[in-house]
Amino acid sequence: MKLMIMLCTAVLICFGLAKISFAEEIKDAHNVETQKEVTLRHTETPPVSGSASAGVFNKYVFRGYELSSSSFVIEPSVSVSYKWFTASLWGSIDSDEHPTQSFVPDREGHKSFNETDLTLSYTYAIDKLSMTAGYIYYGTKYTAETEELFLTAGYDTVLKPVLSVYRDISEYPGTYINLALSQSLPVYKDITLDLGASAGYFMGDNDYWNTYESTTGTYTGKKYSALHDGMVKAGFTIPVAKNINVQPLVQYWFPLSDRAERTVDNSSYNHNGKLDDTVVTGINLTMSF
Repeated sequence: MKLMIMLCTAVLICFGLAKISFAEEIKDAHNVETQKEVTLRHTETPPVSGSASAGVFNKYVFRGYELSSSSFVIEPSVSVSYKWFTASLWGSIDSDEHPTQSFVPDREGHKSFNETDLTLSYTYAIDKLSMTAGYIYYGTKYTAETEELFLTAGYDTVLKPVLSVYRDISEYPGTYINLALSQSLPVYKDITLDLGASAGYFMGDNDYWNTYESTTGTYTGKKYSALHDGMVKAGFTIPVAKNINVQPLVQYWFPLSDRAERTVDNSSYNHNGKLDDTVVTGINLTMSF
């Protein structure tokens, strides 16, 4: 309950500080064009655009799961768009792999480029509503590679709400739903303060997601489904040159329910590992073209 209050407080702070029409980037979606009449037509975008970035962080956290520990991670990415189609590559390099409650390294005690993800997507806009459908291939070394289909819907208004649904279609069948809010506030000249919060819900489908039972001493319980992860964040976007931004940030991740953080006989109730309170700090350098 205490963590839920913190999440709600962060969202209310965003709302209280918000002013209409501040620009904020929505991941995997183009900016929505303002229209005088509501018509079903595409946004006007440059034929080809893109971005490249590199981030350095103290941890890699994915949907609340800690996928690194006692090291730093480097996360390079590149994204290219042609009209309303986008292709992106994202990677993670762990400087010194160590196990966590939800991570078994492929090279414990060594540096490892242990994940490369490919995302293909298509975006369509109706007035202030932006919708994106796509496919993600997770090229992971520390676990079986898998694939997802996803659909997101974002609305260009105060707090920039984005609802996303991800469906694993390969190794770990399940559905993950996430609601994210964000707002950018001007600080000085082109520098902005970027605030955000999100909440996720997960539903596992196959036997992989069976939960731990003390009576059997293994994962034979009912399939895991729960309010899963929460996250609040704050950072700055600082322009340092034309089309180049530096973004220092801090994120606080936490479990949203007892099931997400539960253990049974010192084993994680959730087969993928329990969720802990986790702080992520780092800096990202982005160049757009």
